[in-house]
Amino acid sequence: MGATPGRIMRIFIIQGAVIGVFGTLTGTALGIFGALNISGFISWLESALGHQFLSADVYFISYLPSQLQLQDVLIISGAGLAMSLLATIYPAWRASRVEPAEALRYE
Repeated sequence: MGATPGRIMRIFIIQGAVIGVFGTLTGTALGIFGALNISGFISWLESALGHQFLSADVYFISYLPSQLQLQDVLIISGAGLAMSLLATIYPAWRASRVEPAEALRYE
């Protein structure tokens, strides 16, 4: 009665992949921005609140170090994308097994 189970599964996987790619790219961009600007943000937050979070007389360091490495970004982004793609397989498989009349029965 319309789409084959394989076609339905493909539609769900494509939708999941699009959402996963968008989420991964957005998260990667925000993560890079945050890593490059964390020291400035902490300085701004300390001055806004009037409290020093990493006092030099208490801690060994008085700032929050951040070193952005391309390999780390690629590994984390790749893992996030892979997990999002893997997470689409089971729902796509389940959706492809549902009979249309059964799905519409409770609507």
